[in-house]
Amino acid sequence: MTATIPTTDAAQAIARLHTVLFIDGQWRPAASGATFTVENPATGAPLTVVADGSADDARLALAAAAAHQADWAATSPRSRSEILYRAYQIIMDRVDEIAAVMTAEMGKPLAEAKGEVAYGAEFFRWFAEEAVRIGGDHTVTGDGNNRVVVSKQPVGPCILITPWNFPLAMGTRKIGPAVAAGCTMVFKPAELTPLTALLLTDILREAGLPDGVLNVVTTTDPGAVVGEWMTSGDARKVSFTGSTEVGKILLGQAAGTVMRTSMELGGNAPFIVCADADVDRAIDGVMVAKMRNMGQACTAANRIFVHRDVLDAFTDKLSARMGGLVVGDGAADGTQVGPLVEQKATDKVTTLVDDALERGARIVCGGERPDGPGHFYPPTVLTDVDPAADLMHTEIFGPVAAIIPFGTAGGDAKSDDDEVLRLANDTPWGLVGYLYTQDIDRADRLSTDLQVGMVGVNTGLVSNPAAPFGGIKQSGLGREGGRLGIEEFLDIKYVSRPIAR
Repeated sequence: MTATIPTTDAAQAIARLHTVLFIDGQWRPAASGATFTVENPATGAPLTVVADGSADDARLALAAAAAHQADWAATSPRSRSEILYRAYQIIMDRVDEIAAVMTAEMGKPLAEAKGEVAYGAEFFRWFAEEAVRIGGDHTVTGDGNNRVVVSKQPVGPCILITPWNFPLAMGTRKIGPAVAAGCTMVFKPAELTPLTALLLTDILREAGLPDGVLNVVTTTDPGAVVGEWMTSGDARKVSFTGSTEVGKILLGQAAGTVMRTSMELGGNAPFIVCADADVDRAIDGVMVAKMRNMGQACTAANRIFVHRDVLDAFTDKLSARMGGLVVGDGAADGTQVGPLVEQKATDKVTTLVDDALERGARIVCGGERPDGPGHFYPPTVLTDVDPAADLMHTEIFGPVAAIIPFGTAGGDAKSDDDEVLRLANDTPWGLVGYLYTQDIDRADRLSTDLQVGMVGVNTGLVSNPAAPFGGIKQSGLGREGGRLGIEEFLDIKYVSRPIAR
């Protein structure tokens, strides 16, 4: 691993941060005075302490959001747009600072953190443009007697819950459309990575977001905080990114008040390399799809299906690329793979790899955790993975590439396609899939028949603020980003009146 260097920029940025709750425009400690420690996953060293909110704080935060909803909804679309655009500009002016904080609390290499900052900022720019394009409709009923005017209005106070793996982008992807639509918010960032969210909150305040529009409660007791919001009756929408298990709990709670929901849940992405694929291009794609964020992404290639005609070439090239990656502290020069976010994450990956090996898989590279501090796991390639292995049915969330051969060498293409579709779709999740082929007809058929909400054809990256991100089956409900992203935060109303004769 590369040597750790002092994260001076991060330390200075964290020292300047407000590490308390943000309610009704005021930074304030938790009502109980409780705090929790945020650690650097590369070293295990504490970074700072953050206010540990409770149900009492949650109640105050939602009361503030509800009290300001009517005034915020009445603001002009242009004014909301300008706030988002100013926030976008501030983020882009402070890329290095934000990336340093993100790397310190989450672990990803600085270069990747800077990429997330640019990606996350783009949601604010996109929804700044969408804020002034909220449309409606006008029509006359078929009998000619009534005029119908359809309008869209903000759904009301929203609950936003974000994960730790993309601590800036998951916040901007939810806050951007809520601000653009005219919704107030209560926001609970992940307890492992609250610092980037708090920095983002201060940026929005600096950009001119009015008091009470965004209210932030950091906590180690999400059940109590979010439960208070979900059962209050004041919140009218919940937007959650996280595990399917937690998503199901929230869906059950949302039913109590018939709340609007957006759920971006787990994934089990297939990555299909057909016999006619450009292997070098597929290797480039799988490195992105597998290794982005050290594999800690719901879009990560979880099951890599490779046709037997190209299996050896693909495996050799992938193991060479994976084995050559530099592992170390994300703040160190040259690091390409940082630590996983916590000890529990490395333990999970270890257990999944051990299970696959017991079922006959072979390690081509990696597979052994290094000694020393930090939650590191080496880039690992497994081949001959049994479809019954646990990692085929569980998100790996780590830098492990599991290769599963399919097809018959020199066999029938249609039969091979049917086989890989059956394997790829054999999962309750359906977020994203990837496929590599040089046959346009095969690309059309496979992308149509893959049971997912998004498909990357000859690309390992599908996420873009201009696209409607989301899945099907147990991977979620609703879409984030694109033109559909703002619709999730709008109610539809029509007014009908007789036509005067």
